[in-house]
Amino acid sequence: MDKTNLLASQILQGVGGEGNISKLENCMTRVRVEVHDDARLDLTRLKTLEGIKGYLKQGDQHQFIVGPGAAAKVVDAMRTLLRTTDAPVQNDIARNKASAKVKYSAPMSGALRKLADVFIPLIPAFIASGLIMGIINLLKRPDIAGSIATDFPNILGLLAIFGGAVFAIMNILVGVNAARVFGGSQAMGGVMAGILSSPALAQITLFGETLQPGRGGVIAVLLVVALMCWLEKRLRNLLPESVELILNPLITTLITATLAIVILQPIGGFISDGIAHGVNIAIDKGGLLVGAVLAGAFLPLVLSGLHQGLVPIHVELIQAHGSNPLLPILAMAGVGQVGAAMAVYMKTRNARLKKVIKGALPVGILGIGEPLIFGVTLPLGRPFIGACLGGAVGGALICYWKVATVITFGISGLPLALTIISGKVMLYLAGLVITVLAGFIFTWLMGFNDPEE
Repeated sequence: MDKTNLLASQILQGVGGEGNISKLENCMTRVRVEVHDDARLDLTRLKTLEGIKGYLKQGDQHQFIVGPGAAAKVVDAMRTLLRTTDAPVQNDIARNKASAKVKYSAPMSGALRKLADVFIPLIPAFIASGLIMGIINLLKRPDIAGSIATDFPNILGLLAIFGGAVFAIMNILVGVNAARVFGGSQAMGGVMAGILSSPALAQITLFGETLQPGRGGVIAVLLVVALMCWLEKRLRNLLPESVELILNPLITTLITATLAIVILQPIGGFISDGIAHGVNIAIDKGGLLVGAVLAGAFLPLVLSGLHQGLVPIHVELIQAHGSNPLLPILAMAGVGQVGAAMAVYMKTRNARLKKVIKGALPVGILGIGEPLIFGVTLPLGRPFIGACLGGAVGGALICYWKVATVITFGISGLPLALTIISGKVMLYLAGLVITVLAGFIFTWLMGFNDPEE
């Protein structure tokens, strides 16, 4: 049995077998399991399995961090096993102490996670778009690509279309995903977003003002689709079954679209403008202090789940200004983890901890910090603080240097350098190196209690 199938089998046994699983899925780095009875979980054993780099609980969901790429393979293997045999059920297992997510979870984290679920499926598109835009930036530089930009303008034009496609249909994608998350018709969610984005709005004047296509961006879309889903579900209960299929979409569209144009889109525009201008003013005027606070506080936000509320802000910044100065600042939080983990690796005598760090460092450098956070720094305590302080140093410098990226989110760490705006790439790399050193120094000076074998 290979490592993937072995780990899948062990996780199935640890969560209480097929009969105890109510939902099984994965994200980029985690196996996500919801169970019927938490008392049947053997969390003590699960956390020590070879291949499990960390564990957290968010709401009813148990999340096992196995790393990028591995998560999808393990879940596929678990589903295969579920189709062929039942994993043994482990009974009489006492419920373990609350995980880090439960301990630090904020009251609004559940709602914000739901909001983030709207955008998570778009991550691959954001990554592709950002990397393509980074390639275009490189090709436009004569010192790197010579005369390629002038010799082959059509190629750059096509690449620009490829890279910008996700933003051309951004509101539609958000509308469809929002309807799925809020429990409505996905097609209707796309229709609502299409109405808000229609170029024909510019030919209509209401209350003495010409309407603006796309005003309010994704904020307006979220508000409108939330209303649409609420109304659609109410009408489903009120209308007779014989006419519900016909009348529900019609009434929902007419009422929601009217309220969207008259009320919700202007409100969304006000909120969207406030977010975009507010963030840019804070970063422009706040300099070192704002950058340090943002990057230093980001990891605690991750633990509380409140960081998910930043996702629409990233999108709004790109839609409003074409660049995102917030993401490079927050990226320094994960980079500080790398420096802290290096210090732990050099100080610890625990062979298992060294092995975890060796496996987690490469992906940490590539911007996936969860294995380092939940497998190394957070359990040790002080290294987590050292990483936050190191991230604060880097965030201060990135903010002061006004580094920005052309993507919303989805990439961090070293790969983010490919998406940094022209003229700021070397400053971003300098900030990255300084952050690693700062995280290392803070952690080395603060020390930690070396766990016993």
